[in-house]
Amino acid sequence: MADLQYYDVILRPIVTEKSMNDMSDKRYAFYVHPDATKTQVREAVEKMFADVKVDKVNTMNLTGKLKRRGRTTGRRPARKKAIVKLTADSGEIEIFSGM
Repeated sequence: MADLQYYDVILRPIVTEKSMNDMSDKRYAFYVHPDATKTQVREAVEKMFADVKVDKVNTMNLTGKLKRRGRTTGRRPARKKAIVKLTADSGEIEIFSGM
């Protein structure tokens, strides 16, 4: 298990059309540290954003795309994505409120 602080777990929010549509259901998407667990993601969201209670966390590992330059091949870096669902009585996450 990774020894991560809560401010190291969440890397950045995911701002796409699909993630903006999920905000009406109180679901938010973040890129997280690849070694972070679901429990660490839950604690990080609840500590970083005031008046927020997490109902459940879904995570997925995304492998990097294969890229070529001539005959040399390589991969883009792998990432981990977390979908965080908030409880019904929870407040909104303020970084998404202006979008």
